Amino acid sequence: MEGTDSPTSAASGSCDPKKLVIGYVNPSVTNQGWIIIGQGATDAAKDRGVKLRSFGPPKDGDAAGQVTVVQDVIAGGANAIALAPVDSSALVPAVKEANTAGVPVVNLDSQINGGNLASFVATDNYAAAQQQAEAVAEHIGGNGKVILINGSQAYSTGRDRRNGFVDTMKKKYPGVTVLEVQTEWDAQAAQKGLEDLLAANPDVVAVANAWDGSTVAAVPVLKSHGKRIFLIGFDGAPDAIALMEQGKVDAIVAQQLYKMGYTAIDTAVKAACGETVEKRIDTGSVLLTPDNVAKFIDDNPPILREFIKKAS
Repeated sequence: MEGTDSPTSAASGSCDPKKLVIGYVNPSVTNQGWIIIGQGATDAAKDRGVKLRSFGPPKDGDAAGQVTVVQDVIAGGANAIALAPVDSSALVPAVKEANTAGVPVVNLDSQINGGNLASFVATDNYAAAQQQAEAVAEHIGGNGKVILINGSQAYSTGRDRRNGFVDTMKKKYPGVTVLEVQTEWDAQAAQKGLEDLLAANPDVVAVANAWDGSTVAAVPVLKSHGKRIFLIGFDGAPDAIALMEQGKVDAIVAQQLYKMGYTAIDTAVKAACGETVEKRIDTGSVLLTPDNVAKFIDDNPPILREFIKKAS
């Protein structure tokens, strides 16, 4: 980088992390899940001894603003960038600018639709949604009507979470009828869609959610419905976990959010040093139930417990 010392030594081929600047660009500075991911990113940078420059968009959901942030990070001399896009297509030009500047880009969470990406670090959302479908099918005995509340199908994340669930039910559980609510990750739309489908289908036996904003929104709807309906979430958001501890959510497919942030920065450091990195890294998921949720909380950084307490 012009105006900075090279982080690598031509004589030894080694890389000095203390000379590295890693840019971390996320889609939100207020969302609890992204704060947990950010904690993982911060801890990885500390462990590797690199300087981390973290940025969110000017406001949540601002794709154009996030593009500008990436451009600023490149101009500021970052040796690599870990990027979680607001919009999978809108960030492609920014990735290509980084490619031109010779700055490796590690993509995390939702896949960017173009450019040269050093690695994609994320939950395997399709596999996690399969896990969600299996949990629902087991609980209801493989028969009955199930409502699936989807996130935006414009995102690979939304598509994979829908398709993993629906495909599993079609292939393995023909006795299950899946009724779908389409949203743009909007909790109010999720709540309204759930109310409408329950009114038309009072025999629904389970509700599955593509993200935990919908899980939380579903709780008061199911309470007013009166009938006991199995409720399963997706993400592992603190407010949803708090509701599980209160007996209002039955299961959650939880992403390993802290691990995602940590792995993304660790991978970016390797890429900045010219090391070969895996093109696809699955950070995994776990099915939370009342039986194992306490261990999951203990295995995560203290910030998760703090958020859960605030939500309780």
